[in-house]
Amino acid sequence: MARNGRPSYDHVPMVVIKRLPRYYRYLGELVEKKVERISSQKLARMMGISASQLRQDLNHFGEFGQQGYGYRVEDLYNEIGRIIGLEYQYNMILVGAGNLGQALANYPNFAKRGFCLKAIFDINPRLIGMKINDVEIRDIDELPDFVAKNNISIGIITVPKDAAQGVAEMLVDAGVKAIWNFAPIDIRVPDHIILENEHLADRLMVLAFRLQDKLAYEPS
Repeated sequence: MARNGRPSYDHVPMVVIKRLPRYYRYLGELVEKKVERISSQKLARMMGISASQLRQDLNHFGEFGQQGYGYRVEDLYNEIGRIIGLEYQYNMILVGAGNLGQALANYPNFAKRGFCLKAIFDINPRLIGMKINDVEIRDIDELPDFVAKNNISIGIITVPKDAAQGVAEMLVDAGVKAIWNFAPIDIRVPDHIILENEHLADRLMVLAFRLQDKLAYEPS
């Protein structure tokens, strides 16, 4: 048991963990529709997966629902949110106020999920002092002091490829615990730093591969 009362989930495969946000999203939609109960079969069918996979995934985290009775939607939604860690607030900063950085800064659902963007940093003097979605753009030189004073857990990188590793090192030295990297490069961080890479062009190329693979077997 962890210090905050959270059990260890080291045994859970990463592929299962990566499905949790999808379960949370679908259950959230059901909560909004005021659906009180749902069977594993119906929830799985909505999500395009098998009921056995759904049950196996949830069994990694405990016992949910009752056979023949289904799941209480709001209870399962809240429990998955707790497993993910959404009962806490996570303070974030973003480095790189270009088009992608501005798009992320304007994304409304971060705050709804407890991810609070506290500041944006850039090296362009023309951008310093401007605000995006009420979040101020600051000089990159202010980053270490800002992280120390504002309990920043997550750093988001949206800078060009050649600057990404240096920004990552600056974030690590400043004390962030996790980095979300959108730069098209595999950055290197110490083992104690949690790293998630979002290589958008890579995802698009996978889409292209799957598209061409499908088209190859379609009748002309």
